[in-house]
Amino acid sequence: MAATRIRPAEPRDVATILRFIHELAEYERRSHELATSATALHQHLFGTPAICGALLAEADGVPVGFALFFTSYSTFNTAPCLHLEDLYVLPAARGQGHGKALLGAVAELAVRRGCARLEWTVLDWNEPAIRFYRSLGAALLADWRICRVQGAEIAQLAQRARG
Repeated sequence: MAATRIRPAEPRDVATILRFIHELAEYERRSHELATSATALHQHLFGTPAICGALLAEADGVPVGFALFFTSYSTFNTAPCLHLEDLYVLPAARGQGHGKALLGAVAELAVRRGCARLEWTVLDWNEPAIRFYRSLGAALLADWRICRVQGAEIAQLAQRARG
């Protein structure tokens, strides 16, 4: 088993991250939702300002997983928070500590940034991920539901709100 090295994503990693995103979407049975762009991902990760950040896990110098995150805010704590959008490890590399190392590195980043919390979502059918997160001390909040408006519905909501 190779040791895990966690490092910040670099512009040269955009294609790898996109490949991981596509593999994650396939695993989550959501490939039909993909509308990815290398140009957009590059701009969001490395533009000014950067919209999000990413870390890569490497084993023997080869990328085996990634974590993508962004800053959110808690009004109840008047403090920044970190939202983990995606955590993915290649199937062949799972169970070797790479996911734990990635999540730990994101948690360290949250601590350095003075974040009140680190949050993410998990699909209710993804029992392996749920067990993994619980084993690391994460609480699953049964009383919260995700609300989402996307695509053309965002503009429709904005128009309805204007009256």
